[in-house]
Order: sequence, then structure tokens, then C-alpha cells
Amino acid sequence: MIDTPVIEDAAPSTTPSRRLRRRGDGKLAVGAVIVGLFVLAALFAPLITSGHPAEQDLLNRLAPPSRAHVLGTDQLGRDEWTRLVYAIRIDLRVAVLGSLIPAVLGSLIGIAAGLGSKWLDAAIMRTSDIVVSLPLFIFFIALVGLLGPGTGFLFLGPGELPLIIGFTVISWVVYARLLRSEVRRVRSMDYIRAARLGGLPRRRVIAWHIVPNAIGQSIVYFFVDVGLAVVAISTLSFLGVGIPVGTPEWGSMIQSGRGVIQTNWWLIAAPGAAIALIGMGLALIGDGLDDRIKS
Repeated sequence: MIDTPVIEDAAPSTTPSRRLRRRGDGKLAVGAVIVGLFVLAALFAPLITSGHPAEQDLLNRLAPPSRAHVLGTDQLGRDEWTRLVYAIRIDLRVAVLGSLIPAVLGSLIGIAAGLGSKWLDAAIMRTSDIVVSLPLFIFFIALVGLLGPGTGFLFLGPGELPLIIGFTVISWVVYARLLRSEVRRVRSMDYIRAARLGGLPRRRVIAWHIVPNAIGQSIVYFFVDVGLAVVAISTLSFLGVGIPVGTPEWGSMIQSGRGVIQTNWWLIAAPGAAIALIGMGLALIGDGLDDRIKS
């Protein structure tokens, strides 16, 4: 009697790369839902809030949460829920612009450093070392003191432009270093050498082969950077720097509520939870994109 050999499956039903992709898709979905809800709340703020965020009711100050005021009122009788929702517009607008502009600028500089001469590379890297050595919050305080809050610029509100300029001056370094490292790694790969030996123009190799394969980590970091920018904006507003006092902004809301934390703790808990939730959503998007890139 001849034993029949047992034929095992050539490959498992789910490969590690497929599991990694599924995990990344799950993170992306959860993060997109969280961030999407914040964006929708900001867009439709007049429909889901009652009145204007600066509207005061001095006879109803520090009211507890109720049907009329979901999150109560602050020391001036302003509706906390209304201010919390309208603050999304300021925090996300400044955070996105304060991350997008340095992302574009830093990526261009990083590509130039990765593809340029040794002299250009050394000059860019030494400049980035100088920028990294700047103390972040002291630099912002000095910049805001120099420029002042102003009255707004185009679609920006008072105090927003100095913050965006500050983020641009500081944050381009991370993107430049990321792109420089990735470009130098990609350009040394065999398929890039083969493309050059095949006679493809240098510009086409850079635009169609090097940059698309090197930009992934910068896109991942962008979403994380937006979350970090939200925390930085709130911290600066808590310190009284940047966004003028009285403007609906999460950091200034925490600052104004800390004096009544024992009796009206929700005045701090609500904006603090909003900062944590939007940061988690952005981090999940970035982590999910990273898993998809690795898969």
C-alpha cells in the first residue's frame, strides 16, 4: 500500500503583507471618521450650535450642562458647546496651513539636497541644524511679539498668520531631512540605475520614479504634524500667545476654565478631550498610511 503524500497549501490564506494592509485600512477608516466628524462640525457649525460664540448671557454664568446648554456656560455666560465647535475652524485651519506650507517647502528643499551637489547638501543640512537648535516656544513668543496679532489676513483671523509663519520657519526641517534621506536611498536602487542606463531623461527619472517612491513617509508625517500643530497652537493660546484672548480656541478655553476647575471641570475637560480626539484621529490616519506603504 502506497502512502498518499499530504499536499500542504503553497501559501497561507492571509500573508503578512495582506494582514498589514487590512490593519492599515482599519486605522485609516477609524481616523478618517474621527477627523471627518470634526470637519463636518466645523462646516455646519451654525446649524448644530445655538447663537454666536461671543454671545454673552451674564445672568446665566457658569451654568451646568443642560438641555439649553449642552456643555454649560463659561464665566461670561457664553455657550461652551458653541465655542468648542467654532474653535475647530481656527485650530484646524492654522494647523493644516502650518503643516502644509512647510511640508511643500521642506519637500522641495529635501529633494534638492538629495539630488544636488555635496556643497548644496552640506549648506542645507547646516541650515537645518541651526533651525533645529531654536527653542520652539521662545521663538514663537518672540515672533508674535515682533509681528503682533494683527487684524487678520485674507481668510485668516487675528493672530493666525504669525503662527503659520512660525510653523513654516521651524517645521520645514523635518520634511527636508525625510525627503533627503529617502531620495538618496531610492536613487541608489537598481531600477533607478536601469532607468538611467535605458536612456530616460533625468527629469523624467526624478519626477516619475524617484519622487513618487520617496514621498510616502513625508505624507505619513504630515498627518502626525497636523496633530502636533493643534497641540502647539493650544499650548501657545493657553500661554496667551498667538490667538487673541476671547477668541473661541481650545487652548484659551482651557486657560479661562482652570480657575473654576473644582466646580465646573467640564470647561476644561471638553476642549481637552477635543484636542486628544483630533490628535488620535490624525495619528491613526498617519499610522494607517504607514502600514499600507509597508505592505
